[in-house]
Amino acid sequence: MAGHGARGRGGGRPTLEEVAARAGVGRGTVSRVINGSPRVSEATRLAVEAAVAELGYVPNTAARALAANRTDAIALVVPEPETRFFAEPYFSDMLRGVGAELSETEMQLLLIFAGSDRERRRLAQYLAAHRVDGVLLVSVHADDPLPDLLTQLETPTVISGRRSADETLPSVDSDNFGGARSAVEHLIARGYTSIATIAGRMDVYGAQRRVDGYRDALRRAGREVDETMIVPGDFTEEGGLRAMEQLLSLHPDLDAVFAGSDVMAAGARQTLRAQGRRTPEDVALVGFDDSAIARHMDPPLTSVRQPIEEMGRAMIELLQEEIANRRPGAVAGERRQVVLPTELVERSSS
Repeated sequence: MAGHGARGRGGGRPTLEEVAARAGVGRGTVSRVINGSPRVSEATRLAVEAAVAELGYVPNTAARALAANRTDAIALVVPEPETRFFAEPYFSDMLRGVGAELSETEMQLLLIFAGSDRERRRLAQYLAAHRVDGVLLVSVHADDPLPDLLTQLETPTVISGRRSADETLPSVDSDNFGGARSAVEHLIARGYTSIATIAGRMDVYGAQRRVDGYRDALRRAGREVDETMIVPGDFTEEGGLRAMEQLLSLHPDLDAVFAGSDVMAAGARQTLRAQGRRTPEDVALVGFDDSAIARHMDPPLTSVRQPIEEMGRAMIELLQEEIANRRPGAVAGERRQVVLPTELVERSSS
């Protein structure tokens, strides 16, 4: 770019006035172009952009945010311990999608853990002081007080994964029910007859929906649903390991397991190996998430792919709409519940 890094007349950073003078337009017109206003002709926009490039002008986003009563920051709030955040690929994939969508904006992202009462109180004080424009809330349990707190504080919020069928906050979710059903239908089609499931935490609506999908696939195939074949594993590797031990003690003749996450499937695989059960010859295994864990397991794991990065991107889009709707004169839109499709990725574990 010509003149990249150029200084203004005073030797400091170029000012808005200097850009306006160079482009031959008023200060307000430059401001409109920088803020992406549609009320500017194409010729004017190009002239201003050329002047910005020549002078090396950098907009003062902090001053702009103050003038608009905005912080240009959003918080990704995780109501979980930090250890779980770093152990589960779901969170890092979500963060990648959120980051990719935000990289095209001026907004900053804050990562906040709120797994304890003390952390929640600190978060409430932070939000009450209007330090962020909005919140993305991931991994919400049914009894979590955070969503109600955010509603009380009137903080624009989008959650990943609904808390119930009648969620009131805007949300982005994957088709947990359909994904689980396709996993179990796959096992039925392969001729497996005694199919168990390791469920996630049952205070998480998505985990409930995966169990519902498991039940539905069996019923559609004309099979009885044996509730003792459904054992919770709390979405951890240790939980998957313990649940598999319990299932084998109750049903030593089982020949297939649908795990509600890849992490739990990895735990189940450890138990199967320890007890001398081969996968898939003795017990087939299917997971949910299609994370890196699925590809690196031995044998590679059949798994339901959630479009987690796309979910992160969709959450940002929804949150930007929510933030815009809070501005004076904005027309409030309906509370949107976005559900993205899942896809079964077949590998040699089944």
